[in-house]
Amino acid sequence: MNKHSIRLDEHRIDEEPFYLPIGEEITIAETAHRRGLPLLLKGPTGCGKTRFMQYLAWKLKLPLVTVSCHDDLSTSDLVGRYLIRSGEAVWNDGPLTMAVRAGAICYLDEIVEARKDTTVVIHPLADDRRELPIEKRGELLTAPASFMLAVSYNPGYQSVLKDLKTSTRQRFVALAFSYPQAELEAKIVRRESGMDSTMANSLVKLGNMTRALKDSGLAEGASTRLLIQAGKLIAEGINPRTACQVAVCEALTDDPELLAALFEMVSSQF
Repeated sequence: MNKHSIRLDEHRIDEEPFYLPIGEEITIAETAHRRGLPLLLKGPTGCGKTRFMQYLAWKLKLPLVTVSCHDDLSTSDLVGRYLIRSGEAVWNDGPLTMAVRAGAICYLDEIVEARKDTTVVIHPLADDRRELPIEKRGELLTAPASFMLAVSYNPGYQSVLKDLKTSTRQRFVALAFSYPQAELEAKIVRRESGMDSTMANSLVKLGNMTRALKDSGLAEGASTRLLIQAGKLIAEGINPRTACQVAVCEALTDDPELLAALFEMVSSQF
């Protein structure tokens, strides 16, 4: 076992994550990995993109290195940098470099939030070169066959300033995710929260009602993740109305009018 394998131990997924497929996404992702193609996952927050990547990593028996992108994320944060230790400059691999060296999966979550200069290192990794230039070390890594690059973003938050360039998008195999159909979503909520079927169905109905408010000023409706969180509270004995108010309504907005509308929806279901 080399040092990169040791560092990646914490990124290994030993137990099968719970994931219910909604289409052919698993077969497509496995085929993409086999052919050395990168993945682009797009869909609303909390719809299962990260869980899908966890399941894929488990199925492929590969470590999953996840990077939550943000406004300050730079190329150096991904590739690595020199740090001073005991008066000496020592090179530290970033998460992307670590994943490439070890042949793992690197998942850049909400990629559009990162600085634009990150595309400099993403582009050569996402085409047939499969290379990662480390300019500060004068090193050029070629990704092994097992390495996979995956990125995600939420189209609902797209803007002119935060969008993927066409030259970036066209390097990826794109999988569109959405909230599951009601029956499937109820199964997920029931399984993940430990609540009964009747209550899970009511939570999913509430979720769909909140999603209809997007045209009325609500930035985004309740995600499957929020419904699961409410379900966990209910399963532990919290009053359903209270659980939905704190885990769904208050998490979605601070606007008094929208909150009032959401509270009415909760009352109609519970």
